[in-house]
This record gives sequence, C-alpha cells and structure tokens, in this order.
Amino acid sequence: MTRHRIDRTLITPARAALAVLAAAVLFALAPPAPAMAASPEIYTGRFSNLAAGGADVVAYFTEGRKVEGSSDHTHVYKGAEWRFASAENRDAFAADPQAYAPQYGGYCAWAIAEGKLAKGDPDFWTIVDGKLYLNFNQSVQDRWLADVPGFIAKADANWPAILEQ
Repeated sequence: MTRHRIDRTLITPARAALAVLAAAVLFALAPPAPAMAASPEIYTGRFSNLAAGGADVVAYFTEGRKVEGSSDHTHVYKGAEWRFASAENRDAFAADPQAYAPQYGGYCAWAIAEGKLAKGDPDFWTIVDGKLYLNFNQSVQDRWLADVPGFIAKADANWPAILEQ
C-alpha cells in the first residue's frame, strides 16, 4: 500500500481569504504616513537642485538685471542650492532669504495665479513692491504685466496649497 503525504502548506481559498482579511485589518490600523507635497516648495527643475536656474537673485535688486551666480558662492535654503555672483550677495541672501527669493518658490507667478504649476524662467522677471516674481516665457510675462495686482492676489490665494496638486 502506498502512502500519500498531505501537504498542509497548501493555500486553500479559506486561508487566502483569511490572509487578505488580516492584511486589511493591519493596513487599517497602521498609522498614516506623513503628508508630503506633490511638488517641492522651491522650483529647481527635474534633474537639478539649483534654484532660480542658477541666477543670483540678490542681483535683481542691486543691479536691476539677471546675473549668473557662481558655484563658488552658494547657499542652501529650503533644500535648494542658490548661487550668487559674489560672497556679499550670498551673505545678504543668507541673512534674509525671504527678502530676495522669488515669490511662489520660483515657479511661474502667472501660472500660480491660474491654478497651475509651471517653471519660472529667471530671464522673465519683475520686482513688485520689493518682491521678485518669475514667469515662464515672454508671452506669459506679457499676460502677467496686463494685471499684475490681480494676478498677485490670485496667486497669493493659491499658494502654497497648489503644491499639493
């Protein structure tokens, strides 16, 4: 007479259902994961950690124009690397980054007003009431300039909740 071994490790439909139920209970009882922004607070581009495209944001205020920053003069703020043309500009930024950093984290100000996220280009900028705003391109900048106060009010209402989209 031949003996047959019974493999007690086989998964039966009842065991599978029990395993799924146990996993569901554990999942339901697990603490929630911390909320994370869908988009970073500072725009740096997809493959970079460089804020404002490497432009010296202090120079917009001191020289009235875009000036490229240098890797010799950097400062990390809100997880992004900011570059400056001089140690003096770097130190000014480090002392008061909110005075110099572009509004809305360097995202396009017009897009934020429209409820969208788009990159801000450091070539298309304005300073309004002592604050720096970047826009996507010249066409968008022209739209922005048509109603700056209105777009700022809309963008302020959307920021920073828009990062969660």
